[in-house]
Amino acid sequence: MNVDVKRVWQGFWQLADPKIWIASTVPMVVGAAFAFGSTGKFDIYWFIVALTAVYCIEIGKNAVNEWVDYLSGVDRFVTPDKRTPFSGGKKTIVDEKLTPSEVVMIALVTFLIACGIGLYIIFFKEIGVLWIGIAGILLSILYSLPPFKLAYRGLGEVTVGLTFGPLIVLGIYCLQTGKMDLSALWVSLPIGILIANVLWINQFPDYEADLQGNKRNWVVRLGKEKSVKVFAILFLIAYLWFILLAIVLKNPFWLLGLISVPLAVRAVRVAQQHYNDIPKLTEANLRMVQVYQLTGLTMTIAAVLGRFI
Repeated sequence: MNVDVKRVWQGFWQLADPKIWIASTVPMVVGAAFAFGSTGKFDIYWFIVALTAVYCIEIGKNAVNEWVDYLSGVDRFVTPDKRTPFSGGKKTIVDEKLTPSEVVMIALVTFLIACGIGLYIIFFKEIGVLWIGIAGILLSILYSLPPFKLAYRGLGEVTVGLTFGPLIVLGIYCLQTGKMDLSALWVSLPIGILIANVLWINQFPDYEADLQGNKRNWVVRLGKEKSVKVFAILFLIAYLWFILLAIVLKNPFWLLGLISVPLAVRAVRVAQQHYNDIPKLTEANLRMVQVYQLTGLTMTIAAVLGRFI
C-alpha cells in the first residue's frame, strides 16, 4: 500500500508539473498588476484564491491531455531520441507512474476543486467572472477530450493563446476591480501570442508522433520548415504589439517588453538551423520559455509603473 501511495504521489507530481505553472502565473500577475496600475486596487487574498483555482485547472487539463494522448497513441509513438523536457506530454502513463484510470480520477478531482473555488469566488467576491471561469474550464477539457479534441483539429494553438491570454488576464482584472476594461484585453494579447508560441515550438519534437497519431496541429499541417517562419512571425506580432501598447495606453514602459528580443532572435535562429535535430533544437524551446518569463516580468513592471504616469 505504501508503495502504491508513493507511486501515485510521484506520478501526480510529475503530471502536475509545477515548473510549467509559469504559463498561468504570468497572465495572473500581469492582470493583477494592470488592475493595480489602472485603479490602485489589489487584494492578495483573492489573488491567491484565484491562482489556486487556475493551478487546479492546469493539472486537470494536463490529466485529460495525458489520457487522450495515451489512448490515441501519440505519447506511445514518441521515440526515445525525440523525448525532451519540453515535449511528449508528462509521460506518467508511458513511464508507468500512473494508470489511465488514476489519471482520469486526478482530472475529475482537480476540476471539481477548481469549480468549488470558482463558486466561492462568485458568491463571496465577484459574479462577473462566472462566464470567464466556465469558458476556462470548458476550453481546458475540450482541448483534448473527444469528440471535440481541439488540439487534434488545428485549434489547440488558438485555444491556448485565448485561455492564457485574454481569459486569465480579464478574469483576474475583473476579480480585482469588479469590472471589465478593454485596455486589459489589449494588454492580454501579447501574452496569448507568446504562450501560443511556446506551444508552437514545443510541438516540433513531437512532429512524427503527432503525425502518426493523427494529431493535426498546425506544425503537422504546415511542416517544420514553414512552421519556423510562423514561429518568427508570432514573435514579430507580439513585439509590435508592445509598441502599440506604449502608444495607446500612453505608457512608454510597455516598451520594456522589447528587452527579450535578443532571446527571441536566438530561438528563431536555432529553430531555423536545427528543426530536425531535436537535441540541438531544445535550446530554442528553452529560449522561448525565457522570453515568456522575461516578458511577464517586464509587463508587470510596466503595468505597475503605469500607476505613476
